[in-house]
Amino acid sequence: MTHEVVNQAPPRAGLNEYLINPALTEAVERYDAQWASAQLSDVGALVGEAGFQHDAELANTHPPVFAGHDRWGNRVDAVEFHPAYHRIIGAAIEHGAHTSCWSAPKPGAHVARAATFMLFAQVEPGHACPVSMTHAVVPSLRFTPELAEQWLPKVYSRVYDPHLQDPAVKTSAIFGMAMTEKQGGSDVRANSTRADDAGDGTWRLTGHKWFCSAPQSDAFLVLAQAPGGLSCFLVPRVLPGGARNVFRIQRLKDKLGNKSNASSEIELDGTTGWLLGDEGRGVRTIIEMVAQTRLDCVLGSAAGMRQAVAEAAWHVRHRSAFGALLVDQPAMTAVIADLQLEAEAATWTALRLAAAYDDPSAVAFRRLATAVAKYWVCKRGPNHAYEALECLGGNGYTESFPLARRYREQPVMAVWEGSGNVIALDVLRAMAREPESVDAVDRELASALGVHAAYDAHVAATRRLIRQVAADPSSAGGQARRVVEALALGLQAAVLIREAPAAVADGFVAARLGADRSLEYGALGAGVDLAGIVARA
Repeated sequence: MTHEVVNQAPPRAGLNEYLINPALTEAVERYDAQWASAQLSDVGALVGEAGFQHDAELANTHPPVFAGHDRWGNRVDAVEFHPAYHRIIGAAIEHGAHTSCWSAPKPGAHVARAATFMLFAQVEPGHACPVSMTHAVVPSLRFTPELAEQWLPKVYSRVYDPHLQDPAVKTSAIFGMAMTEKQGGSDVRANSTRADDAGDGTWRLTGHKWFCSAPQSDAFLVLAQAPGGLSCFLVPRVLPGGARNVFRIQRLKDKLGNKSNASSEIELDGTTGWLLGDEGRGVRTIIEMVAQTRLDCVLGSAAGMRQAVAEAAWHVRHRSAFGALLVDQPAMTAVIADLQLEAEAATWTALRLAAAYDDPSAVAFRRLATAVAKYWVCKRGPNHAYEALECLGGNGYTESFPLARRYREQPVMAVWEGSGNVIALDVLRAMAREPESVDAVDRELASALGVHAAYDAHVAATRRLIRQVAADPSSAGGQARRVVEALALGLQAAVLIREAPAAVADGFVAARLGADRSLEYGALGAGVDLAGIVARA
């Protein structure tokens, strides 16, 4: 024997990822979803299994492959996945991570669905993209009742079937979307894809899409220029009767991360589609879907933060250096506590937002708060993942541990559904066009006043900044990121002050809003209950 393996952390498996996540369990109870605790515990046990974790690894080390033609030369435009991917997304669909809040609405339904989605995304995030889009398509489908009647029962199904079939006979469906084009990106009104009325209740679409995620899906929402303006169309992969629709996959994107999820460029050439919503109102129709997927970007980033800090905390609790466990070394204690604060703030904020989607009176709040949280939580994700990775030292930088994959994964949530400037400018647009959304968020901030002087000062400064931007719209763009950051930190602090344990709320205010404020991890000032925070990681 040349060596003996010592001082290495054991495998982090066999844990119930729901029950050991206090921020998630507390927020689920607080926001009226305690009725789902048993189901969430089942999901937590499932995703904590070594077999599920291995499937997550396989789905990413054996990414999807594009097959343009079959062996006889027929064009099939197929995407082939490792069986592990199908097992993961099948489990997510079975447990309602996609549409359970729509198919069985009740108090807390969006919160329960959000928590389910987060648990699956914590371990394998790539499959969460089609799961999210299938969830998000529901409000858009409702713009055209006859299409909703046809497709909603399929998206509500808990059965995952990856085979493309005649929609008249297939009982389940996964949805995707295709908006952006190479010349426009987020400026979807610059789209050139054309839609011509076929005169039989259908339209013929001709053009391209630069990003189409999950091209293996059963159907898509697609933006195209109709005579009446930019419109939204439902485009199935298979037409009634069983014939393949024209849906030409040009290539799969070779992405930084998100490897298990197929993202593609597609061409449409006389492709059949059905008008969804009113002609010329395509953005209005699809924006309902975008709002939901933006929320899921927040959920996904928060789930990633949970994975990152949980893996880091596991490592430092089991590894010694310089005569003590790493977790007991003051510098490392401060880093883990700070990572946990960020993860808790993201989790509480994410489920507070999900609760707003259960509340019909919260439309104004969620309009602004979703965009603000999407910008900030997703923006913080990559650096959080990096700092957690560093806690594992060299192990963290290898593909044998999940944090290298998470580090590559987190940036995509900041890019999807509007990157930083796009979201920041959307916040300004909402503030100008929907002032009631500013009032709603301000009420949220006001609900936590009077507890922390540093928080009160932050709210006062945020209100001054909002007034300055409103008074000088011409210079507002240059202040957009400052405004969003101020609102985001205020929202996170408000929910933590109201709902989280004192150690977490006090620590967050001190770390992010106090005199020693720092956005660098591990720079927590004196007086913070580091041990109490670390105990929750």
